[in-house]
Amino acid sequence: MVKVDFSPEKARDNLVSAVRKLAADQGFSRVVVAISGGKDSTVTAAICARALGPQNVYGVMMPDGEQKDIADSHRVCEALGINSRVVNIGPMHEALRDQVYRGEGIAEKGDYTVPESRESDINVGPRIRMTVARYIAQALGARLAGTGNLSEATVGYCTKDGDTSCDFAMLGALTSVEVVKVGLTMPELPRDLVEKTPTDGLSGMSDEEKLGIRYADIHSYLRNGTCGDPAVDAVIARKEAANMHKRKMPLILNPFDSEPGHA
Repeated sequence: MVKVDFSPEKARDNLVSAVRKLAADQGFSRVVVAISGGKDSTVTAAICARALGPQNVYGVMMPDGEQKDIADSHRVCEALGINSRVVNIGPMHEALRDQVYRGEGIAEKGDYTVPESRESDINVGPRIRMTVARYIAQALGARLAGTGNLSEATVGYCTKDGDTSCDFAMLGALTSVEVVKVGLTMPELPRDLVEKTPTDGLSGMSDEEKLGIRYADIHSYLRNGTCGDPAVDAVIARKEAANMHKRKMPLILNPFDSEPGHA
C-alpha cells in the first residue's frame, strides 16, 4: 500500500513538468504514443502535448484488421491537434500466425507442433504494436511514451515485451481511477473517451470482465490496503505476486554465487 496525497490537477502538472525535464535531460523533443482511443493513451497523449507541444507528439493508431472504435482514436488526435498515422497490424499478425502454425519445419532436426493458444495469439497484437511504435519512434528520433497504469501493472493486465516496453511510463504511478480523474481536468479531451469502458481491443471483453476484478477494488487495495472484501484482496495479491516478473528487468542468474540459483 502506498499512501498518496492525490490531487488530479497537481498530478497532471507534475507529469507535464516531468516530461519537459526528461526531454531536456535526454535531449529529445518528440514523442510517439500508441493511440487506442481509451483513457490511458488519451491522457498520455494530452500530457505529452502540453509538455512538448502538439506538433511534437506523434500518435500511431494500430488496428488489428478492423477496429470498430477506431473513430475514437481519430477523435483523440484531432482534439489534441497531434500528428496521426494509421498502421494496420492485421497482415503482420496473420503472417506471423501463418508461420508459427503452418510454417515449414526441419523435421530431421526435431520438428514439433505448436499448439494453438488463444492467449498467445491475443498477446501477439501488443508485441507487434510495440515493434511498429518503436520503428516509428527511432525513425523520428523520438521517445516512446508508455500508456499503462498502476492498476494494470499490479494484476499483470499487460503484455510483457508489448505494452510494458517503453522509454518512460507516463501513468505507471497512477491507478486506473486516478487516470480518469486526471483526464477530467483537461478540457481539451472528449469526456466520453476519458470515461470510456476499458477494453484491450483484442479479446472482445472489457478489462474488468476479463480480469474478474473491478478497477475500483484494485484502487482501494493499492491506496487503502484493502478493497473491503478479503476474498478479492487475496485474488489481487495473488495476481500481483504472480505477475511481478512483468515489472522488473529479466532476472540475471549469478554463476559466481556460492548458492546456485541466487542472483
